[in-house]
Amino acid sequence: MIITKEILDELSEKAQASERLRCNLDMRNSAEDNSQRMLNALESGTIMPIHRHKGSSETCICIRGHFEEYFYDSEGRLTDTVDMVPGGVVLNIEKGQWHSLKCLESGTILFEAKDGPYHPLEEDEIWK
Repeated sequence: MIITKEILDELSEKAQASERLRCNLDMRNSAEDNSQRMLNALESGTIMPIHRHKGSSETCICIRGHFEEYFYDSEGRLTDTVDMVPGGVVLNIEKGQWHSLKCLESGTILFEAKDGPYHPLEEDEIWK
């Protein structure tokens, strides 16, 4: 799969039209592929709750646009903020780490990868 500017633009257009202001592109080889690799298009105003992944770490790279990744301790206190821009840092978020993000620029797209097959967040993986 070759990801072109046209594909990124189309993904951003879908995110803009989405009620959640997000849209992802599955980059797995097939539905049987036991990994999670995706592009996630974000628009300003999208809500990303504080959450964690108990069974997987998460790798995150900014492809275009701008967002901030936030990290929290087990009491819900903000412990770190990482500015994410193309050509910047690559994050590897540890399994169980509470985190969220804020989209700062229209047309933002990030690559993310997690271990194992997709499963929806469980109740204890979303901060209350």
